[in-house]
Amino acid sequence: MRLFVTGAGGMLGRELCELAAAEGHAVTGLARAELDVTDASAVAAAVAAASPEVVVNCAGWTDVDGAEAAEAAATAINGDGAGHVAAAARDAGALCVHISSDYVFDGAAAGGYVEDDATGPIGAYGRSKLAGEHAVLASGGDALVVRASWLFGRHGRNFVATMLRVGAQRDEVTVVDDQIGCPTWTGHLAPGLLDAAERRLTGVLHLAGGGSCSWFEFAEATFAAAGVDCAVRPQSTAELGRPAPRPANSILRSSRADAPVLPDWHEGLAGYLAHVSAEVSK
Repeated sequence: MRLFVTGAGGMLGRELCELAAAEGHAVTGLARAELDVTDASAVAAAVAAASPEVVVNCAGWTDVDGAEAAEAAATAINGDGAGHVAAAARDAGALCVHISSDYVFDGAAAGGYVEDDATGPIGAYGRSKLAGEHAVLASGGDALVVRASWLFGRHGRNFVATMLRVGAQRDEVTVVDDQIGCPTWTGHLAPGLLDAAERRLTGVLHLAGGGSCSWFEFAEATFAAAGVDCAVRPQSTAELGRPAPRPANSILRSSRADAPVLPDWHEGLAGYLAHVSAEVSK
């Protein structure tokens, strides 16, 4: 495939570009400094020049708390920018694969969410991501909106890396225990995205690590797997007092028979830690 990847300097974008190149695909990856997705003309020109078969939009505003104070700026990237990428893909005759989020749901469901469940974001970040979904699906071209969640990977700041750093400095850490989701290793998500792109899936797709846990349980599992002696104490989201509301339950499941199935999040954690260990030993 000929792939064009926006946000190629980010955690998922870098993982995807490296994997695609290793598998023999022709990849054009542009980081934020090289392509601003809010510039419709620049996006159109860059995609047209690459003549891709698939465009993967990994660009996005990811600062959940910051979006509460700057919703217009977040929406310009996550909403309008996504629409610009989808329009450019349409004009190039390419499939647009757009990365969205579990935050498009309100988190009030008792069980997990599937693709056709009603959305209802409770914060600015979620609203900006939902705007992007609408723009991509309304573009008129072939498009796949992929909702992923709780990403961690080699190429960016993430929860596991934070826990490892804090665990090495302290005997105890406090983590919220009333938010439940699906931790997803980018080393598993990237192959799933390539699989979906190769099969030219369209519509809305949930693609997240198997199983589920709270952030508290994720921290405990991280320390246990890494052999770090650090106690984890539970805390409520209200006690944490962050600016942006978070969905209490954002478990993503798929009702699609053609959906790629990612391994359990424990396997993702083991894979990530193996990479971290290998890098340290170099």
